[in-house]
Amino acid sequence: MSKKSNVFMLRFWQAALLVIVLVVWHLVSQDRNIAFFFGQPLEVAKVIWKWFITDANIYHHLGITLTETLLAFVIGTVFGLIFGLWLGLSPGASALLDPYITAANSMPRVILAPIFGMWFGLGIWSKVALAVTLVFFIVFFNVYQGVREVSSTLLDNARMLGANRKQLLRHVYIPSATSWVFSSLHTSVGLAFVGAVVGEYLGSASGVGYLILQAEGTLDVNTVFAGIVVLTIFALVLDALVSVVEDRMLAWQPKAGVTEQL
Repeated sequence: MSKKSNVFMLRFWQAALLVIVLVVWHLVSQDRNIAFFFGQPLEVAKVIWKWFITDANIYHHLGITLTETLLAFVIGTVFGLIFGLWLGLSPGASALLDPYITAANSMPRVILAPIFGMWFGLGIWSKVALAVTLVFFIVFFNVYQGVREVSSTLLDNARMLGANRKQLLRHVYIPSATSWVFSSLHTSVGLAFVGAVVGEYLGSASGVGYLILQAEGTLDVNTVFAGIVVLTIFALVLDALVSVVEDRMLAWQPKAGVTEQL
């Protein structure tokens, strides 16, 4: 069977599994007691249709949540990359700051939400700050690990060829850390969404998290699930965009099939 056929069959069974889950959900939710806790897929679809088509009132809230997510994703990634490279290349600073970084990473960042609310108010920046704390450590530790695991033999050979510190950074350290960075970005997308939505949930007047909070207050479980579905879909879209950028940035790496043939 060809590779295209395998991919087609994989997608077919993935879609079939989704259909099976929805059908089972629909049948089980005919019981009103179960529907009260788990909602009904048709009602969830109606809420989403109303949000995007009938009333079209979701776009403002979704735009705010996506803005918070993208800002947190970019800021957390940039700072994680910078600090990961710095500490990875600075053994002294790494040894000095290691217990503090470990302590900061161990802290439940959700408890910072009220503090960020006092510092930045109830606008988008308090949500961005919370989400940045989630994204930063994921990227930081992956970059730090990627830099620390650069082959000493490769570094020695590059130095023998006359490479200076700047050239080592550009041609050895950064390429080595790149694959680690992108592996962390897939996780970071979801965490950026988590930070933004949790921040909205704890205090805001707009955003998808705010809509979910309002629905919970009225025990409207279908709207809660509608919000979860919308957030999941857009998180998958952002993750797919990261995959596209990853494929372009890591085009220099040999594919698994090519490596096996060699």
